[in-house]
Amino acid sequence: MSDRTAAAAWVEAYRRAWESNEPDDIRAVFTDDARYFPSPDDDPWTGIDEIVEGWLENSDEEGSTSFAWEVVAVDGDVAVIRAVSTYPDTVFDNVWIVALAEDGRAREFTDFWIARED
Repeated sequence: MSDRTAAAAWVEAYRRAWESNEPDDIRAVFTDDARYFPSPDDDPWTGIDEIVEGWLENSDEEGSTSFAWEVVAVDGDVAVIRAVSTYPDTVFDNVWIVALAEDGRAREFTDFWIARED
């Protein structure tokens, strides 16, 4: 993976999984041995089963958020995505660092997020 098109395809797949919360959609986004850091200082969810479990424990109800994003940079197999996640009562600014495998799934994901103050 070395282009913005592949990074954008990954974000679209991530968003589909976010909306559906279907384990198969989540599995389509991450490699079997991936590491998912919900925030930089959290221990990662390691392996696809732990990622699915952590995802579902923290899932949002379908249609409860809006999401805007852009690919900021790609360097080799690492993409940086800037996003805004809007919930009914909170807006989050996110920066994601995603290391993609050859098949386009993430092998590592880190979410840097902050809630906007009113």
